[in-house]
Amino acid sequence: MRRAALMLAIITLIGPPPAVAQDAEAVAIRASRVFRGLSSLRASFQQTIEDRMVGSQDSRGELVQSGSANLAMRFDDPKGDAIILDGTNVWVYTPSTAPGQVIRMPIPNDPVYGPNVLARILDKPTERYATRGMGRDTLEGRTVDIVEFTPNAADPLFSRAVIWFDRQYGLPRRLVLDELTGIRRTLTLSRIRTNTAVSRKDFSFEVPAGVRIIDR
Repeated sequence: MRRAALMLAIITLIGPPPAVAQDAEAVAIRASRVFRGLSSLRASFQQTIEDRMVGSQDSRGELVQSGSANLAMRFDDPKGDAIILDGTNVWVYTPSTAPGQVIRMPIPNDPVYGPNVLARILDKPTERYATRGMGRDTLEGRTVDIVEFTPNAADPLFSRAVIWFDRQYGLPRRLVLDELTGIRRTLTLSRIRTNTAVSRKDFSFEVPAGVRIIDR
């Protein structure tokens, strides 16, 4: 009896085994395998940017991705805005806030530092990030597992990311980034279609007439 009581006291003090942490790692590893195995992903997106200086801004549009170097976000609101990764360059075209210009930047070779954040996180999630389970929820009628990712080393873009993963398919449904600039960015995906045909046109940006290219 005394031994049983002692064991119970020890278990009570140390708590249960870290099942949540193990679950978070398992969710991240599965999501990484699923995401890296996709030939393409298409989805509608809604984005919210929260900035303490200027308030909150909402936008929406269509997203297409293929690998870590091909990504297109074309906005319906603000109409005409676009962020395109064409395999070589990043094009940032925001006539809603900076008319008459488009920013062109080379894509970094290392996906760790590339601008495709989902591809970067899910490349080697448990090696580059500490993971923590944040529970389960329902998002647009689907059961999701929520996992927090904290970089093991300094990240050039964000200090913390939280991703909602579809439990059935392992696909990301929502991403929240706490960026180093102090901005919180939330990206929610819906109407996800995987492994659909893509073409070069999906990831090309045609500079409109009269628009100046700014290289960075």
